[in-house]
Amino acid sequence: MKPLKFNALLKQTIWGGDKIIPFKHLDEKLDKVGESWEVSGVKDNETIVSEGEYKGQSLNSVVKDLKGDFVGVENYKRFGDEFPLLIKFIDARQQLSIQVHPTDEIAHKQGKERGKTEMWYIMDSDKDAKLRSGLKQEITPEQYKEMVENDTITDAIAEYSVKEGDCFFLPAGRIHSIGAGCFLAEIQQTSDVTYRIYDFKRKDKNGNERQLHTKEAAECINYHVESNYRTEYTPLQNQGVSLVHCPYFNTAVYDLTEPMTIDYSELDSFVILIGIKGEGKIVDNEGHETSLKAGETMIIPATTKSIKVDGTIKFLETYV
Repeated sequence: MKPLKFNALLKQTIWGGDKIIPFKHLDEKLDKVGESWEVSGVKDNETIVSEGEYKGQSLNSVVKDLKGDFVGVENYKRFGDEFPLLIKFIDARQQLSIQVHPTDEIAHKQGKERGKTEMWYIMDSDKDAKLRSGLKQEITPEQYKEMVENDTITDAIAEYSVKEGDCFFLPAGRIHSIGAGCFLAEIQQTSDVTYRIYDFKRKDKNGNERQLHTKEAAECINYHVESNYRTEYTPLQNQGVSLVHCPYFNTAVYDLTEPMTIDYSELDSFVILIGIKGEGKIVDNEGHETSLKAGETMIIPATTKSIKVDGTIKFLETYV
């Protein structure tokens, strides 16, 4: 079975910018595109296969047809017919709201199917781009509510200037916000549960402030303080460099200038490749040939034993 590519779902937002359409080489005339959902099994927001034998099918229908051959035997037992990861590109012209996501356990208590753990990989962002991740000082749930009410909650959150290649892991419960000028790839559990804590008194096109979820968020926040929320790693060329290893996904970055063969023979999972820079040719062990370039995302099925990548290309690799 060949790797699958999908038609992205472009999402216009009040904070969106103009980087996604040219990055993906699309012929679209949309403004304020904040998100491109590259691979999605979220109900009512499923991506559709763009080419090949499964062209026109939704992602979850491919999972239902191919089961463990596509996603991996253990993944199919665990997740059933719903694809377990959601992949996005995000372009923030303005800062996003301060948010938090629940754990699976809390989500179940709140009547949601699952929580949301995610990660960010920063791409070619603006020079002054910043983001917020994690509490930088000890606060109590009562202080949290007071700080939201008196517009000082940002004072308690760690802020980072960011550049291409920076990585942030956001386990469920970690308070966070993407700042103005950030352009990034996001990998997360298949979940659209977001609790908006604070939105800077911003109004929508109708003059209304967006709904906040202060109470729900209060149940989710992890109040533990860490000294550094940035994922530290050493960039290397022509080998995979691990970024995140967690129960929901494993992610590495590859920066290739010469051909490389990647062995998946011991892996019982699909693999997603997310093009960040450049372009390469990919040939799998069955001889299927495809290309991957910046702005493209593909799923390699679990039955694939190995791929050879040839080109000057940087990409993220993620699997469950």
